[in-house]
Amino acid sequence: MVSAVIELGAGLALLAFPSAVVKLLLGSPLDAPAAIALGRLTGAALLALGVACWLASSDTKSRAARGLVVAMLVYNVGAVVVLVAAFFGSHLVGIALWVAVMLHAVMASWCVTSIKSPKG
Repeated sequence: MVSAVIELGAGLALLAFPSAVVKLLLGSPLDAPAAIALGRLTGAALLALGVACWLASSDTKSRAARGLVVAMLVYNVGAVVVLVAAFFGSHLVGIALWVAVMLHAVMASWCVTSIKSPKG
């Protein structure tokens, strides 16, 4: 449920205000129309992840729900890697960068814990 709320919020924010969200994360707005479209596409993808997490929240024991948790682990680890690489590789940093990195790291840890827990 927590993943659903986070991803739905991030997805809606990127769909509505892609440049502002990227500026908060990376300290640089999206200037080109193609970049704005890509930001909105990312928002749509996060919205879809949020909906999938929401729908699976009451079905915690199925193989599909487990697959979704694994997919969220891949996404959260990927998000940490991409954001940290943006900082070290391109020196991009916004006021929300490290908050986002920590949030994704915590969510990745939760995914690992959830995957390791015995089926009930």
